[in-house]
Formats: sequence, structure tokens, C-alpha cells
Amino acid sequence: MSTLIVINPNSSQTVTDGIDKALNPLRSFGIPIRCLTLAEGPPGIENQRQADLNIAPMLALAAAQEDAAGYVIACFGDPGLHALRDQTALPVVGIQEAAVMTALTLGQRFGVIAILPASIPRHLRAFGAMGVLNRLAGDRALGLGVADLADEGKSLAAMIATGKRLRYEDGANVLIMGCAGMARYREPLQEATGLPVVEPTQAAVSMALGQIRLSLSHKSTGPEHAG
Repeated sequence: MSTLIVINPNSSQTVTDGIDKALNPLRSFGIPIRCLTLAEGPPGIENQRQADLNIAPMLALAAAQEDAAGYVIACFGDPGLHALRDQTALPVVGIQEAAVMTALTLGQRFGVIAILPASIPRHLRAFGAMGVLNRLAGDRALGLGVADLADEGKSLAAMIATGKRLRYEDGANVLIMGCAGMARYREPLQEATGLPVVEPTQAAVSMALGQIRLSLSHKSTGPEHAG
């Protein structure tokens, strides 16, 4: 059966395992979901250079999945999103883009919990390209790397404190988790902040499953594009 392929572009199997577990509620839709780790990637993608260097090996990994029904790029920043859309007519969804679009349906102003301060300029460039900066309440960094997110004692309290600042100081009424490595903390973060929390890989997989079922494609099949 054709499978939705979720690619973690870093080399952390811990992150991939967390993503895989977070997707369990979506497996009841009946389309198989397979989560892959990019072995060539860094332990965590924390800057633009790391993101860009990962694009070529990620494209190769995607092309090797002969049973693919669609793809999700599970890195907040969507590295290689448009390159993979050039490579295939199958649905391709980036978790950052999907998270923002989902957040816009849940609240007027969204707040983002980033990992490091260096991540924020990448986010702002993407939000500017999407035309949603006027809906952004704030983007605040934890000061933690991707590897640190596996330590619940270090991460969850910082995420809750940051989420509350986004709510009470910045005016956010929906939160986005700004890294796929945060997936395991969505429910306690939502409970502690009292706001809807968008976990980006869940948002992207939900979109991709819908596109697969509806046979939607970003590539036109009209006669003007034939041949």
C-alpha cells in the first residue's frame, strides 16, 4: 500500500521516534505513515547553513521511497520544500508552513516557541514570504538545542514559561511548537498555558493525508503543461 513518508532531516533517531509516536492518532485514517531519519544530517538543524546542506541527501532519500504516496519534511524551517516539490508531483508538505496555516484557523495571533535565537530570523523570513507577519504575536527562543529537547526536566518547564510569556506579554492566543523535537510535549504545554498548541508534524501530516485522499497535487496536469 502507498505510504506517507515523513522525513526527519537530522540524524537524531530520538527526534524521529518522538515524531512517530505523536502521529499515532492520525494512523486511524488508514494511510500508512513511515518516519525516516536522514543519516547524513546533523544531530539537529539549528541554522540556515545546516538546513541548506541537507537538501541534496534528503531529495535522494525521498526518491528512494518507491511506495511513497506523499511526503512531509519534518523540520521547522521546511528545508528543501520547494526542491522536493520540483522533484515529484506527489503531495509535499512542510511542517512550518502547515503549522502556521493551522494556527491561523485556531486563533487571531500566533506565538512561536523557537529553540535558539539563531532560529528566529529563519522563521521571520518564512513568515514574511507567507504574508502572515501581521498575525504573529511573537517568536521567543528557549535557548536550547535540538538535543536538549530530549531532557524533559530541562525542556518542558522552559517551554511552559515561554508559552505563558507569549500569551500574557505578547498577546498570542494560539501557540506553535517551533521544532519537530518538541512533539512529545504538546499536551502538557497546552494544558499548562490554556491555549491551543499546534505540533507542526501533526499539522503537516493531517494536511498531507487529506491531499492524498483528494488526489491533490501542486503540479498542474492541464493540457498547457502536457509534454
